[in-house]
Amino acid sequence: MTDINRIWRDGLWDNNPGLVQLLGLCPLLAVSNTAVSGLGLGLATLIVLVVSSLLVSALRHTWRPETRIPAFVLIIASTVTAIDLSMQAWLHELSRSLGIFVPLIVTNCTILARAEAFASRQPVGPSLVDALAQGTGFAAVLVVLGAGREVVGRGTLFDGAEMLFGESAAGWTIPVLPFEQGLLLAVLPPGAFIGLGLLVAARQHLINRSREAGVKSRPAPSTAEPTTP
Repeated sequence: MTDINRIWRDGLWDNNPGLVQLLGLCPLLAVSNTAVSGLGLGLATLIVLVVSSLLVSALRHTWRPETRIPAFVLIIASTVTAIDLSMQAWLHELSRSLGIFVPLIVTNCTILARAEAFASRQPVGPSLVDALAQGTGFAAVLVVLGAGREVVGRGTLFDGAEMLFGESAAGWTIPVLPFEQGLLLAVLPPGAFIGLGLLVAARQHLINRSREAGVKSRPAPSTAEPTTP
């Protein structure tokens, strides 16, 4: 149980792919202009991580050391292709919105790094937990960044939810700010860099405050001189 908690904390906070490792920045910055787009790409990346980690872990004893990296890439590329075709078939509007960045999940260093560093060395159970933790952490950054940019840039939240959840979600758009057009910079590429920088800074601020609180809560060392017998 302790190991599982540590894996989840590592993926969500201590070693988050988007905020700490700063991996997969190309789709993270390019697509996260709305919460729905961020969630869609985040879920696709999560599924790729889970499937590839499970297959790599289950087959880790079947290939030679010199062929493991090509095997990892083949597994990841096949999974991404299947997800891309599925999105084109059932989530066509979302697939068009995300564009080339769904196939580019293949180049996300997080997926190959977890396959090499964790899944290829661990049983299926821990590999599944690690994939879920890393994928959820990455998806959370995409959603938070996309939601923030959408609110500041458009004044809405969950605009276009029907692309992911179907026509029944057409009325899910929440007008957050009392204007239709917000700060254009937020939805442009520079806004993505600024937003990610603010998220990284906010995380570091919380860590610093936690450390300061921990130092203050420690008892002060005793200054009394030892008595001689």
